[in-house]
Amino acid sequence: MNLTPTEVDRLVIFSAAEHARRLRSHGVRLSHPEAVALIADEMLLAARKGVGYSDIVDQATRLLSSDDVEPGVASMIEFVSVEANFEQGTKMVIVFRPILPGKVAETAPQPGEVITPDGDITLNAGRPPIALDVTNTGDRDIQVRSHTHFFETNRALDFDRALAWGMRLDVGSGGGVRFEPGLRRRVTLVPIGGDRIVCGQAGLAQGRLDDPGRAQAALGAARNAGYKGA
Repeated sequence: MNLTPTEVDRLVIFSAAEHARRLRSHGVRLSHPEAVALIADEMLLAARKGVGYSDIVDQATRLLSSDDVEPGVASMIEFVSVEANFEQGTKMVIVFRPILPGKVAETAPQPGEVITPDGDITLNAGRPPIALDVTNTGDRDIQVRSHTHFFETNRALDFDRALAWGMRLDVGSGGGVRFEPGLRRRVTLVPIGGDRIVCGQAGLAQGRLDDPGRAQAALGAARNAGYKGA
């Protein structure tokens, strides 16, 4: 028996779905892959039986509730999509948020949930800030993110690179600042924390920021490469 990759995938989904059905019959709540497999298998079966697209989507949202899955699984499954076989040919079927709330409210922490202590949290506490004027000498916007070693930002940004050695933007993780062409903008920088090791990025630091002579070597490399402000 020769099977195409698509047919092998279908059998894997069916096997996983059968495993999920067995667990449900024993009252065991399903994991993320088990829940996805069960929903996907039922969607594929319905398409082969000639059920219409909208009816497949409707049926898929009534298969499982949060009572049937492990805590947090429902919020992890934003959508399930399958490439189903219809009489007219193959078509992608997508159902969004297929697992609806159950009768029992979830109290356990959700995947990705951020649990903070009471009170305010001071951003970058204890890190002495500096203010720096930055001008974008290029012809398009330049965006710098929170994790970037500011010394190694785009060579078209003109600022005192020596002062920016070992520093990053004083913004929250994942934040950033956009510099528009020809405009000067003042930003606040704070020292990079942790082990203060920078690798990659523009390739100017490549190691421990506080090693003797590394800052001067990086400044010379930046100057040779045409970085503004070096």
